[in-house]
Amino acid sequence: MANAEHGGRAGGAFGAGAAGPARTRLEAARVGLWLVAAILAVREVAVVLGSPRGERLTDLETWVGPDGVLHVKGSLYDSTQFTGTPFGGLVLKPLTRAAEQALGWGWTFGTLLLVVALGLVAARALPQPVTRRTSLLAAPVAISLLMLSLPVRNTLYLGQTSIIPVLLVLLGCFAVRGERASGVLIGVGAALQPTVLLFAPLLWFTGRRRAAVSTGGTFAAGTALAWAAMPHDSYTYWVHHVAGVGLGGKADDLANQSLHGALLRLGLEGPLEIGLFLFLGAVVAVLGLRRAVHYAADGQLLLAVAITGCVAVAVSPTTWQHQLLWVLLAVVGRAGKRVSDRFVWPVAVLLVVTLPAKMMMPNTAVLYPLRENVVLLAALAAATAVPFLSRTSPRYRAPVPTDYAAPVPARFSWVPLLPFWRKALGRPSLLLELLLIRVCYAAYSSVRLAATSNRATAEEHGHQIHSIEKALFVDVEQWLNHTVVKVPWLEGFLSFYYESFHFVVPLTILAVLYARRPADYRWARSSLGFATLLGLLGFWLYPLAPPRLMPGLGFVDTVHGVQDFAKPDYGAMTALTNQYAAMPSLHFGWSLWCGIVIAVLAPRWWMKGLGLLHPLFTVTAIVATANHWVLDAVGGAVVVGAGFGLTYVLSGPRAAVPDAMRSGEVSNALAAAVGTKSSDGRTRSRAR
Repeated sequence: MANAEHGGRAGGAFGAGAAGPARTRLEAARVGLWLVAAILAVREVAVVLGSPRGERLTDLETWVGPDGVLHVKGSLYDSTQFTGTPFGGLVLKPLTRAAEQALGWGWTFGTLLLVVALGLVAARALPQPVTRRTSLLAAPVAISLLMLSLPVRNTLYLGQTSIIPVLLVLLGCFAVRGERASGVLIGVGAALQPTVLLFAPLLWFTGRRRAAVSTGGTFAAGTALAWAAMPHDSYTYWVHHVAGVGLGGKADDLANQSLHGALLRLGLEGPLEIGLFLFLGAVVAVLGLRRAVHYAADGQLLLAVAITGCVAVAVSPTTWQHQLLWVLLAVVGRAGKRVSDRFVWPVAVLLVVTLPAKMMMPNTAVLYPLRENVVLLAALAAATAVPFLSRTSPRYRAPVPTDYAAPVPARFSWVPLLPFWRKALGRPSLLLELLLIRVCYAAYSSVRLAATSNRATAEEHGHQIHSIEKALFVDVEQWLNHTVVKVPWLEGFLSFYYESFHFVVPLTILAVLYARRPADYRWARSSLGFATLLGLLGFWLYPLAPPRLMPGLGFVDTVHGVQDFAKPDYGAMTALTNQYAAMPSLHFGWSLWCGIVIAVLAPRWWMKGLGLLHPLFTVTAIVATANHWVLDAVGGAVVVGAGFGLTYVLSGPRAAVPDAMRSGEVSNALAAAVGTKSSDGRTRSRAR
């Protein structure tokens, strides 16, 4: 596997006849990416070293601190806090003589260097041939992704050793020459993390039998050495704890992303759980290793290593979060025959390994089994299910291209600012869209909650808005609120409308556009996204108390009930959402977006009219229920207008899509007309 086809690199896109500006752009991109990688690295180191001593490097302190398990007499595993192998404890024991502060700095920067080395080796191991552009940009991109990933961030913060086995495997497979040296490195990794032994069968079945034997021999020698030096500890680890089972946190903890942890979380226990775990583990190991051998023979060696690592994640009794780097390496696999499908797998992997699980799945009880095991599911998918393309497939390097609408001339010559943002005619991947919508909404909720300001500032801004409305003679909130309260059925209807239609209508419109008018779906989705981002900025810069939370003004909260103004947080609602996120009103902004989209795209006049009723009902509801000021609605209209404006400026006018393309399917007539001239003499072509 080592160095296979490294001499087969493509000559690159920039040969002797290449233009100078192309080289300049490539170098600028390269410098920019290295700068991003450096910023991310500095940020992570600053977060670790800037944290209080009792909160950072907690695992390292547990091991080698003044009262660490490597100092005390007796077994390393008496406290169950040390989760490494006896060989790992033997290697770490000399570090106990180092000063704690110096060890903290040295450990952090040493781990950072290991991450950089891991990124460099992974970039060098990409399947051949690769273009010069890819070879130059791969290393900083790989390092940046590693720095963003939760496994690396946890390793740096906790002071763990989990990067070392992964790096040893990659060095053994891709860096060193000679099968025996390769096997020694992988064997040392297995002595530190026993599931790395799964790479021995991969080496054996890919023809590197000396490396496989060397791996097993090195593992046995390291384990025997530790057994001779620490027999009691070795017996405790290998016999009493069965290769580490029961060490660290509870096995059913959410951080244990293995099949064993998942089965325990599902409520299984005892012999039934153990038997099912062994059976499922054997099935995953067989299927995963077969796939790994296949892709290794296909020349995708890094993918084969990643698949084997994902098998190790699944079959290990305990796989803690800092040990999940193998899942990130699986991003190199190519899945999907269309260009638009090619991004689904890598984006899903990046989201899984960089974001908390609660951002990936809604907080719904029926989805808890998926949310609690989302990283494990990604590992299982990579190991057994995802149909990665073979390099012999014609779609490996030439996926089915995307059809684009012809550009629409803009009123201004400088529009669009992003010419490469073209109007695709086909539907985007549904899975990718759902993932991005969920993640963006989770980020929106988190930022909105984080923007919570103190009560005094929000109330001061409330008085400012109230004064401005009085000066403009638009302070109708109290009159409308009290009028509606006197009519019970109207109060109930407007409260229901306020609570129920905020999400239902926009999601319904997006779903209809996705199914029937995919090109318009992209336009509408982008404008809504920009409007929401601008709304978040407003929440952050101008926290505002809504009328219902303004003491002394006499508003009636028809939705949430009577508020106790003596309590600073007004009860449990503050823990769920930022109650001072009133300006701009995205309740009205989203409804106005719905009305505009329907008015622009609906084929019948009565549909357009019904669409425009939604923002009218919404603005009435938000004001009548005392949840927003009139000027909040004006702010919502401003951000929505800015959202449509930004979409226009960045990507150009909305595409004029032929009726034959409305459903997202390319008609036979259009396909036949590609490359031919239209009636007005202009040449039509399909952008690829």
